[in-house]
Amino acid sequence: MNAKTDTLSIKPLSPAIGAIVGGLDLSQPLSAFAAERVTQALVTHHVLFFEGQDVSPAQLRDLAKNFGDLHIHPIYPHVSDVPEIIVLDTGTHNLPDNDNWHTDVTFIQTPPLGAILAARELPPFGGDTSWASTIAAYEALSAPMQQFLAGLTAEHDFVKSFPLERWGSGDADAEARWHEARAKNPPVHHPVVRTHPVSGRRGLFVNEGFTTRIDGLKANESDALLRLLFAHVSRPEFTVRWRWKLGDVAFWDNRLTQHYALADYLPARRVMHRATILGDRPH
Repeated sequence: MNAKTDTLSIKPLSPAIGAIVGGLDLSQPLSAFAAERVTQALVTHHVLFFEGQDVSPAQLRDLAKNFGDLHIHPIYPHVSDVPEIIVLDTGTHNLPDNDNWHTDVTFIQTPPLGAILAARELPPFGGDTSWASTIAAYEALSAPMQQFLAGLTAEHDFVKSFPLERWGSGDADAEARWHEARAKNPPVHHPVVRTHPVSGRRGLFVNEGFTTRIDGLKANESDALLRLLFAHVSRPEFTVRWRWKLGDVAFWDNRLTQHYALADYLPARRVMHRATILGDRPH
């Protein structure tokens, strides 16, 4: 049991985003106080890194359950006896598809609060992940732009990141699974500027992975504005980049961040396990 909290340390990595948390063994149950300290740090720093951890899929699931109910992904494979844990196994056998700036699972009405990612097999070099604070990105915009964006909503579509030609073709079972997932996940609409339910801070809530258009604008206007916002979010001063080591675990606040998994390690293999924590409806 992680009952002792006097050894828990939090080391910020940049002004905008990221911190390293020390003094916790994530394979052991978190005390209520430790869980609260981690929650507070997550809201403040947006993504937390824990080094030197050894967590099984079941322990990763149990860790994530401290922070909410878990999502079971409709497409990605999962650990056979732990369906809450996604397996992200990429290489020449399965080309990466997360090498863009995205916020996880914004194609549902209640996108995830957060996600916890553990490194299982790493390439000899490459395979870093970068995270961006969309709060920092929003706060860097001019006041007139903030005011313009505040009243807008945007469409988020499952198909943009999970097209049939990749995830449902060539296999009858895969195609049936894709069509079922598509039927259960029609396009949804979220505010372009979201208010964080804990901190009250505001941030951009559009992402290259799932956002298809801004409601009410002409197609060329929507495309131009989304290109501007996607490029703006990825500015280096809003980001932190993590070089993975075996034993590393990352926990990020999915509500107002984006992340990008660099696909610079092929033909090597990279295997990660992820637990995804359900959130609330953006407003």
